[in-house]
Amino acid sequence: MKPTTRKTTYLCILTTLLFWGSSFAVIRYGLASPANPGGFHPGALALFRFGTAAVVALGYLIITRQGLPRARDLWRIALAGLLGISVYHFCLNFGEQVVPAGAASIIIAFAPIFVALISARFLKERLGGWGWLGVVCSFAGVCLVGFTGAAGFRINIHALAVMGSALATAIYFVLSKELLKRYSGIQLTSYAIIAGALFLLIFAPQLIGDARHASTGATMAALYIGVFPGFIAYALWGVALSRLPATQVTVFLNAEPLFAAAIAWIWLGEVPSHLVAIGAILAIAGVLMVQLMDNKSHAETSAEEPAKPATEPARHTPQ
Repeated sequence: MKPTTRKTTYLCILTTLLFWGSSFAVIRYGLASPANPGGFHPGALALFRFGTAAVVALGYLIITRQGLPRARDLWRIALAGLLGISVYHFCLNFGEQVVPAGAASIIIAFAPIFVALISARFLKERLGGWGWLGVVCSFAGVCLVGFTGAAGFRINIHALAVMGSALATAIYFVLSKELLKRYSGIQLTSYAIIAGALFLLIFAPQLIGDARHASTGATMAALYIGVFPGFIAYALWGVALSRLPATQVTVFLNAEPLFAAAIAWIWLGEVPSHLVAIGAILAIAGVLMVQLMDNKSHAETSAEEPAKPATEPARHTPQ
């Protein structure tokens, strides 16, 4: 990958993490609760968010004349939309009714573990020694924070729902890798968001009821997470996934709790503990191991491989 392309790829990832990190606090702000009667229920908020994102996605497809996806890809796109949009966001919203924003982002950081395992099985992507050490290091950071009472984590149905979100989004990322061979990141994101929004229409009656008494703040929160963490962030993440292996990209999710915890601290007053800080440092260290040390190890291995004879006939991959 060219240095310029690599820089833009990392910029896409950083922007995505900023938007996704902010969404945890915004979701808490937009959810209905005894203290926030003007908020939305989990399903209604998910539909509002991705109904908005779907409008933006449809506008993009029409303006750029992208057309419809191939018929043979429809089931994959539908499954990606169901898992990565509908299931992920309903479960996350449901979980955040109880689980604090910072803690929810930390539980979601289990996703890279799931991606590494699923990618190794289905995509034949492999991590070297440094890569797996980085994954384990990040996993330790997640566990350290997740199992401390100060972080707000409890083994209950809401925490398990957030964990289910992590598994759903991991499968979505792996499904996307195959589809990104035929579609651009923004194009595939648009299709998946529209599919996910269609599945979420089952919450339309609930959304209509919530909208009647929704506060201006909750409505603006839903619009924000629909456009920025919803459409733009997913599109940028799709670009990154099209350029780097799924495992290398998703390990960056371990840095997401830093953004989420900082925003939740400033906006919602959720003060992180010392263990949260230590866990975040471990998560970042794991990301660096995968991105720097494991990439370096792969490069050295490739350099040591003997060159193929110049006389070897060219191999053509069938289209």
